[in-house]
Amino acid sequence: MFDLDGTLLDTLADLANAMNAALAELGFPTHPVEAYRYFVGDGIDTEAKRALPNDHHDSETIKKCVGLAAQYYGKCWSENTKPYPGILELLTSLQRRKIPMTVLSNKPHDFTKLIIEKLLSAWSFRIVRGVSDSTPTKPDAAGALQIAEELKIPPQRFLYLGDTNTDMQTADSAGMYALGALWGFRTADELLANGAKALVEKPQDVLKFLNTSR
Repeated sequence: MFDLDGTLLDTLADLANAMNAALAELGFPTHPVEAYRYFVGDGIDTEAKRALPNDHHDSETIKKCVGLAAQYYGKCWSENTKPYPGILELLTSLQRRKIPMTVLSNKPHDFTKLIIEKLLSAWSFRIVRGVSDSTPTKPDAAGALQIAEELKIPPQRFLYLGDTNTDMQTADSAGMYALGALWGFRTADELLANGAKALVEKPQDVLKFLNTSR
C-alpha cells in the first residue's frame, strides 16, 4: 500500500504553487515551497489552515482558500509533479513479482485516480483510493482496512509505504507494516516517532522487506 504525495510522486512544488496562488488572491502572505513539507499530508483543509495566518482560521476563510487552491491545483498539478527517482523501477519489480499494489491518498478520490491514470497508468494498482464520503482522511485507518477487506488480504500482510507521521500512524492503527520513505516530505525522526518499523533511503530498498512465501 502506497501513499501518493511524497512517496510515489514529488508533488510539492505544484501543491505549494496552488496554495500560494490562493493565498495571494485572498491578500495573505505566501510561503516558500519548502514550508509546504509540513503544510501538506493531512488533506487540503488542514493544508489551508496551516498556510493561512493564525488569526484567519475561521471556517469561511478556510473554505474560500480551499476552493481557490483546488481550482489552481486543477490547472497546475502536472507542471512539476513527477515520480521520484527509482519509483518506476520499484513498481516494475513489484508487478513482475505479482505483488498486489494499492494507493491510499489524502487527496480527493477523483483527483487521486486522475493523477494515477495520467502518470502511472503503465502499472496495475488493484485499488486506488483518495478521500471521499466513504473514505475518511488519514490517519483514520478505515480506508486502509477497507482496502484490505476488499482484497481479502489480512492487514498484517500489507507493507505500507509512506513519508509522513500521518502515514505511519495509519499503518500502525491498521496493523500493517509501517515503512518510512526518506525521500519524501518529512524526517527520519518524525517517521520513527510515529510508528515506522523501518526506513528506506531509496525505492528499491523496499524489496528487502517483502516476504513472498505463501
